[in-house]
Amino acid sequence: MNPLSPILPVTARRDAAGHLHAGGCDLVALAETHGTPLYLYDQATLDHAVSDYRGALAEHWPGDAEIAYAVKAWFNLAAAQWAASSGLGLDVVSLGEWEIARRAGFPPERVHLHGNNKPRSLLHAAIVGGVGSVVVDHEVELAMIEEVAAAAGRRQPLWLRLNPAVAADTHHHIETGSARSKFGLSLSDGTVMRVARAALASPHVELVGLHAHIGSQIADTAPLVAAVRTLLGFAAELHGATGWAPRDLSPGGGWAVPYTPGDPHLTPAEAIAAISRALLDGCQQHGLPLPRLVLEPGRELVARAGVALYRVGALKQAADVHYAFIDGGLADNPRPALYDARYTALLANRDAPQDATYTLAGPFCESGDILIHEARLPALQPGDLLAVPVSGAYQLSMASNYNAAPRPAVLWLHEGQTALIQRRETFDDLLSRDLPVFDDLRPTTDDR
Repeated sequence: MNPLSPILPVTARRDAAGHLHAGGCDLVALAETHGTPLYLYDQATLDHAVSDYRGALAEHWPGDAEIAYAVKAWFNLAAAQWAASSGLGLDVVSLGEWEIARRAGFPPERVHLHGNNKPRSLLHAAIVGGVGSVVVDHEVELAMIEEVAAAAGRRQPLWLRLNPAVAADTHHHIETGSARSKFGLSLSDGTVMRVARAALASPHVELVGLHAHIGSQIADTAPLVAAVRTLLGFAAELHGATGWAPRDLSPGGGWAVPYTPGDPHLTPAEAIAAISRALLDGCQQHGLPLPRLVLEPGRELVARAGVALYRVGALKQAADVHYAFIDGGLADNPRPALYDARYTALLANRDAPQDATYTLAGPFCESGDILIHEARLPALQPGDLLAVPVSGAYQLSMASNYNAAPRPAVLWLHEGQTALIQRRETFDDLLSRDLPVFDDLRPTTDDR
């Protein structure tokens, strides 16, 4: 078995010429037609990920459930249409994400609005547009939601996001559930109970759910179970005081996926089995009815489906480092620079023994523009095509125009067919927001 199989799209294979294929398409031909850097999404792998979640829920959770895609991982019109056709919900956090979902025709009642600093414009658009739930992240937010809902003549369903004060074994930049996190309502100082009572007393909102999220790339079920127990403990306290019980309960998402062979990860079956056991035991212990379990995977649904293609340029040796320069990097994938994300790469245009080691460096004016340190590859030649698996999550969401780099094209692959779902940016795109100043303002000189 190819050790890269668990991180490649489920349709990946090599043909007799050594070309890498995915989605029934020759990646070498796609790169020649569309240029590089180029991002590809394999629908079969996306569908396979959803099927894994549904299978695990069917096996381990006896109640109602929803899979809500956390769109911050990767989002555009095509992703929204795929999520809608797959029966998923959405977790959105910005006016831009809401607008993409709206323009894609996504059912608003299946959208959950998150965010720790929602502007009134976002709340107005979502509430007037019929958003399924607004997730209250801090105490001041509730009053603004009530005002907007009252003006819209709508009783808005709410969730409360609790800060469970659960530490997760992950990079501190993607840890979201610690006691010092900027996210969520504090349990320790009574904030959650005050907000919950205020929501229950309001004619303009309806408290229907509780939510927590402890971070990303979580490879251990223990902190997930701890977060579930914290949510249920507060639900039991509020139930005892008011009789209220949650219709929805969401422990978030953030389960680890492998980026390189052997990486620690958490399968949907493992995570859902542990969460379900904790929920079933906790509801029985506290005398609570089973809630609808809402899971919010992002990376877990889309990471493996994505492949990035880069063209090799110059090869260079600097001291003991063998560089292979590629035509992308920091601008389309800042994750290695942000939090030391690790990837692997493989040669896409021919099959050969991996008997050389290269540091894959991009063209951007930063020493930190290193995509992969010490990638094991065949001996490379200028013009070779490299494929980087597990490129489907966060890379394009975080992509920039650093050094005035146009953002890459994105293709959708399915059963041998391709669709261009995002065209490559042009220089006209780069300049479309710029306005000249010197048409009306001329520079002056001082001859003194």
